Amino acid sequence: MPTRYIGMGYWEIVSRQMSIVTKSQQTRFKDAKVAVIGCGGIGGSIIEQLARMGIGNINLVDKDVFDLSNLNRQLISGLDTLSKEKSSSAKERVRNINPYVNVKAFNEELNEDNVEDIIEDSDIIVDALDNLLTRVIVSRAARKLDIPYIHGAIHGTMGQVSVFTNKTQSYEEMFKLPSKNKDLSEDVKKDIKKLNFGVPPVIGPIPNIVGCLEAFEAFKIITGIGEVTYSPKLLTFNILDLSSFNIIDL
Repeated sequence: MPTRYIGMGYWEIVSRQMSIVTKSQQTRFKDAKVAVIGCGGIGGSIIEQLARMGIGNINLVDKDVFDLSNLNRQLISGLDTLSKEKSSSAKERVRNINPYVNVKAFNEELNEDNVEDIIEDSDIIVDALDNLLTRVIVSRAARKLDIPYIHGAIHGTMGQVSVFTNKTQSYEEMFKLPSKNKDLSEDVKKDIKKLNFGVPPVIGPIPNIVGCLEAFEAFKIITGIGEVTYSPKLLTFNILDLSSFNIIDL
């Protein structure tokens, strides 16, 4: 930590929110570990908010690097991060925001072979992914390890958020995916991949709104404040219609 910040403590950073949570609730958040899978558009927003709200431990997973097309929405991207690893850039960003966060960066593709090793010691898994197959892999591993899984996704001007645990429907059940109750054979994987229709359109605010909502779902679960958006409830919105913010049951 730079010398000029040595006197600045964790509790000063989070002081403005301490009329909303108790010290014991905030301490739970400080002691918790969250894994964020994806450090791009949605992930950058999640990571930023978790750090500012005072998460104590965070694992960041992404195999990609930043390019010019990321600048319209990805908070961690900038001219100084072009061609740099998203996970390591996100780690630097967290350390710059809140030096009291313990951060691990995994510059690798998450798959069936490494997913449990990466997430097994986490209290919460937060989805900032852009493909269905990896979501299925992560959600299954989270369910197996009994770790809450927070899902968020975007398309164009629309976003959605929901939370899955062992006491709720699974991600695959809720969205009626073809992989539900099946082994992930090559044929099943092909069926899942068919549901991805290329690179989705996106405008800057949407992934950032979804990321903020997901980060706060993690905050609610860990601290115990507020009502969590558990499956089969799904928070949806279309930013072109502010009256569209709604929670529906699937």
